[in-house]
Amino acid sequence: MSRVLSQLQARIDALEEEFERELETRRSQFRYIVENRRVRFEAEARRHHRRLRKSLLRFLRQSPLLHYMTAPVIYALIIPIVLLDLFVTVYQWICFPVYGIRRVKRSDFIALDRHKLGYLNIIEKLNCDFCGYANGVLAYVREVASRTEQYWCPIKHSHRVRSCHRRYYNFIDYGDAEGYVSNAPKLRDNIRKEK
Repeated sequence: MSRVLSQLQARIDALEEEFERELETRRSQFRYIVENRRVRFEAEARRHHRRLRKSLLRFLRQSPLLHYMTAPVIYALIIPIVLLDLFVTVYQWICFPVYGIRRVKRSDFIALDRHKLGYLNIIEKLNCDFCGYANGVLAYVREVASRTEQYWCPIKHSHRVRSCHRRYYNFIDYGDAEGYVSNAPKLRDNIRKEK
């Protein structure tokens, strides 16, 4: 990777660390701590949340008719998302040991914790966990795919790709035949050694 790209990656890493520090500050502001992936709110914060929760009846009365009509379309996505989750999990459990690639840990990507928020009613909790699961699965799948891509075809595209995965920046430039011949084996070794 070029010096400029290395510097940019270092800046991205520093910004992510700063983002995490800001999240930690906000945890104290909203009066909760996280211990072993479990959230614990202070008693007063829990009481405050319950006071702010919208009743189910009020929520249903205030929801636009179009929301009711689109809900089945949204929730029908659970079927392909669960199937994608299952197939990608099986794929990595079978193939990654063969390639020498460390498996992706699903729990690092799928977080189902919003249903514990006291200010959400049952429908809001269900909606939040659906979105958390769907986006978590897609992030998990992306990580599995990025490791696969680094192993098999670590070449950048000829045009800009929006929101590409982190490994992409280390890939070989499009059209760099010598770089591919000399660096593809190194990138494959790197993915095998990754902790």
